[in-house]
Amino acid sequence: MSAFSLSSDGKLAITASETSSKNDFDYLVGNWNIRNRTLKEPLAGSGEWEEFDATQEFRQILVGLGNFDIFHTELGGKPFEGLTVRLFDPKTRLWTIYWADSNAGKLDDGKVGSFNGDEGEFFGREVVAGKDVIVKFHWDKRNPKTPIYSRAFSVDAGSTWEWNWYSKFSRR
Repeated sequence: MSAFSLSSDGKLAITASETSSKNDFDYLVGNWNIRNRTLKEPLAGSGEWEEFDATQEFRQILVGLGNFDIFHTELGGKPFEGLTVRLFDPKTRLWTIYWADSNAGKLDDGKVGSFNGDEGEFFGREVVAGKDVIVKFHWDKRNPKTPIYSRAFSVDAGSTWEWNWYSKFSRR
């Protein structure tokens, strides 16, 4: 999987795995049902989870150097949409994953990483609950018919991780 290190000024340095390629996300092409499980209050020491269903449409763009998906669900009884854009840099063999949703209406700063075989890890920084965190996305495609996405936050430079989101995919 991709590895990260921190520079003296706290910036993330990400290294691609040897097997990283523009085909890493090909398994996601098509339409999906998603069962999501999220921590209600990340970084609050809470063990209270909520679950909800969503759907997703995924397609490739830029002759395979990119892809995007549209995520649909209801949150709090209101329609919610998310957009993920993934771009592959053939020089560095790193993917950058960007997210935008119907609440914020803008792309985030992106998470960077790669796959090593059937598992991928992607890292970035965010402020969550007033804390500067490293964010880790984990993709598991060991069974490409039922892939799993998960997300974790670290407040201690990656020494420990709080897993706070799991998405289990199945074909529509």
